[in-house]
Amino acid sequence: MSMNENQLVTMNFELRINDEIIESNLEESPIAFKYGSGELISGLEKRISDMKEGERREVNVPSIEAYGEYNEELSETLPIKDFEDIDLEIGMILEADGQNGEIFKATVTDVTKEDVTIDYNHPLAGSDLDFTVVIKSIA
Repeated sequence: MSMNENQLVTMNFELRINDEIIESNLEESPIAFKYGSGELISGLEKRISDMKEGERREVNVPSIEAYGEYNEELSETLPIKDFEDIDLEIGMILEADGQNGEIFKATVTDVTKEDVTIDYNHPLAGSDLDFTVVIKSIA
């Protein structure tokens, strides 16, 4: 049975970037999602749509169909005084409220005595994603 819109699917997966495991639940409980609801990145959902229960597949999702290309314009350097009460570390994820009430995240990429450089790109932007997917059930 292949997947149809709004069906509940359970799956195990492993995500790799350049052969490095980023996340895996292959030896754990599967995740559950409603097919077609946007819970998965579109490039992955498109590539597993014809899978059946019990099937295992290697899937490559190019960055443009995952978290997009890396955009250097989404990085900025701000005065360190704007971060007075934060113990900043490179790699730290900061959250802030946007102008329209949305929450956005940024990664600290550099800290000096005067400035902090933050990157608003998704941490996986610009990366092609390699998945191992195992469909456990389709209901």
